[in-house]
Amino acid sequence: MKNLLLLTFSFCAALISSAQMQAPQEFRGVWIATVDNIDWPQKNQFNVESQKADFIRQLDMHLANGMNAVVVQVRPATDAFYPSPYEPWSQWLTGTQGKAPFPYYDPLQFMIEEAHKRGMEFHAWLNPYRANFSIGKASIAPNHVTRLNPGWFVDYGGKKYFDPGNKDGQKWVVKVIQDIVSRYSIDAIHMDDYFYPYRIAGKEFPDAKSYAIHGNGMAKDEWRRSNVDSIILAINQTIRGTKPWVKFGISPFGVWRNQDKDPMGSPTRAGVTNYDDLYADVLLWLRNGWIDYVAPQLYWEMGHKLVAYETLIEWWSKHTYGRHIYIGKGVYRALEKNSIAWKNPKELPNQIKLLRTYPNVQGSVYFSSKTFNTNPNGWNDSLRNNYYRLPAEVPKMDWLPDNPERKSWSTIRKPVMPPPPKTAIKKK
Repeated sequence: MKNLLLLTFSFCAALISSAQMQAPQEFRGVWIATVDNIDWPQKNQFNVESQKADFIRQLDMHLANGMNAVVVQVRPATDAFYPSPYEPWSQWLTGTQGKAPFPYYDPLQFMIEEAHKRGMEFHAWLNPYRANFSIGKASIAPNHVTRLNPGWFVDYGGKKYFDPGNKDGQKWVVKVIQDIVSRYSIDAIHMDDYFYPYRIAGKEFPDAKSYAIHGNGMAKDEWRRSNVDSIILAINQTIRGTKPWVKFGISPFGVWRNQDKDPMGSPTRAGVTNYDDLYADVLLWLRNGWIDYVAPQLYWEMGHKLVAYETLIEWWSKHTYGRHIYIGKGVYRALEKNSIAWKNPKELPNQIKLLRTYPNVQGSVYFSSKTFNTNPNGWNDSLRNNYYRLPAEVPKMDWLPDNPERKSWSTIRKPVMPPPPKTAIKKK
């Protein structure tokens, strides 16, 4: 009898222990930007083995920091970090647009496999409209779509963009996304804040000709928003029709609208807003279920006079419409000389603690990967030893089917956890 009681007690204790050790659900992602070699590959790093080694190094660092997802830019300027039947190889991969890596490899497939080996989700980040990052300076291949269909594009601020009002251009972008979703085991399609470009003082975006043809009597601002709405809906339908388990996420500018323009807006005084300047009606997309998550870029500190972090997280938490929200955090600002608030080691911990008081906010995304190389303010240590010490699962989206491709992920291996780099100390 005594042995039976002991056995029962041990069994119950094991169940309780197992329940306590169950991983929490929290999205912990990092943006890895490839445009202009911001995060990867390093500038002029064209050696394939060096590229692979550096990407693995970054993944291992982020895994050690407790991250469970990476958001990697695979189409920065109508180019490709993978063999595309539609767009040329990226200049930021090989130095020359259209030139394949040598020895040959598929960077996107490599990155997906390495992320999945570590149990991390891979979100493929694309820029929908940017086509030439620097007119006259960028490497542009003979088969680049700007050369094949120049009428689809407009020049603005030294860059070339798809005209969002051009339906053929929209179809092209959707076709590119369908190709990625169908051929690769990605976990999500991701877009950031670049829809219509940020305004340049004194210069109007040159879409008057397109508006005259396709405006259909709408006010220009409404027409521009409808153009962005239509491509978001088309991408949603394409993903659902191809692999319905693949997520679709948007990382917009941190302010939808100011309250002085709209009672639904946030009590902020932002000089730029999604709705009025970038023509991105993110709330419409959330309400209609066209996107699965939103990751607003709240890159300001707590207590900011115009756009305080605590004000915006409160506002966004009330406007998720049942979708997931992951807060974009601007850790890169710790490296800016004049960002006094971000020199405070408590800024990031305080933001994480506040975030976790909102039950309908499911996590964070950090911009960007290279910031963590220097362990700013000791934040690598803070994440590893405190806030992300316990592993977390990416929160499940109940409206999506289970991902059958997850079963094919390679066996998760535990990488050697490198010690966090020493905190950079600025000499006075």
